[in-house]
Amino acid sequence: MSAFRDRWMTFWMARAGLSGPGRLATRLATWAAPPYKGKRSLAQLTRRGYVSPRAQIDCRDLRFGEHCYIDDDVVIFDRGDGGHAALGDHVFLYRGTIIEIGEGGSVEIGAGSHIQPNCQFTAFRGSVRIGRGVQVAPACAFYPYQHGLAAGQPITRQPLTSRGDIVIEDDAWLGYGAIVLDGVTVGQGAVVGAGAVVTADVPPDAIVAGVPARVISHRELAAAVTSC
Repeated sequence: MSAFRDRWMTFWMARAGLSGPGRLATRLATWAAPPYKGKRSLAQLTRRGYVSPRAQIDCRDLRFGEHCYIDDDVVIFDRGDGGHAALGDHVFLYRGTIIEIGEGGSVEIGAGSHIQPNCQFTAFRGSVRIGRGVQVAPACAFYPYQHGLAAGQPITRQPLTSRGDIVIEDDAWLGYGAIVLDGVTVGQGAVVGAGAVVTADVPPDAIVAGVPARVISHRELAAAVTSC
């Protein structure tokens, strides 16, 4: 049965894609695949990668690398005035992740990065740039803009402003529920603790936590303590 299943998935993934027939082929390949993250192997069967039939994609400028994995209920949506959404090779977007772009904002996710379930990328005014090999835990959020707060005008009518793009450099790790705000760079190899709200730059290899996030250690110091 396993050999038949492997041949079935390989046959249909060779025909998979974002067109109508391609999405049908993807659905047929998915039928034989294991549930949840067990489907990741489908992305390796073709350079076009795997896009779940349950994903919702409406983006004028969508760029895929090779062997990407787009899970169930992922949303990639261009409001109509966004920039682009670009996924590098072997990027994994797990279920419930939402990428929304507008007002010129873009989202770029570098090769080998994993975005766990229910993360939110809302790129208005500014952009979100995720480096290579970045690990993002579930329920993280990235907002490269702010609402105006002037009195006497409803929040919904306030113009959006931005201090600049969000940049997450290579090999960084964000814990569960971290929030990153506009104009912030998280340095290479840095660790952001669960539930942190990052409002200022994080140095490379720093460990930050709290609201607002503050440096509590550095990875080389943590490694030295662990080895004692």
